[in-house]
Amino acid sequence: MRLATEPDRLLTTEEIADEYGISRHHLLKIVRELVEAGVIVTQRGGGGGMRLARAADEIRLGEVVRHLEGRHALVECFRADGGDCNLNPGCRLKSHLKRAEEAFLADLDRSTLADCVGRQARKPSRTAKRPRSTKVTENS
Repeated sequence: MRLATEPDRLLTTEEIADEYGISRHHLLKIVRELVEAGVIVTQRGGGGGMRLARAADEIRLGEVVRHLEGRHALVECFRADGGDCNLNPGCRLKSHLKRAEEAFLADLDRSTLADCVGRQARKPSRTAKRPRSTKVTENS
């Protein structure tokens, strides 16, 4: 959301971590995942940083949540290995939870990053240079 407020500016992990009082190390992990998802791009070196890879109104919230949370099962029985649930295979709750999860993500798919930042989100100017690199380093 912060990157959407200044789409023409490269922001550093240090700047964002300080601004929100969060761990820079944790933020670097999130940045790597968002780069993998094609949500942000980074530029290394002096004057480097990160920005959105696309306009905020092109980034669906469901896409972001699926990428960031996809490896974390909502409940144990949704794990790829089936988990270790004593209620399986006769559990009738699983299908209800699966529908709820699908509805949650479908609802997020109806909203974009721009919807979350309101008037603060701006489209990048046509003259803004886009970073070439998508690699994240400790210095970006």
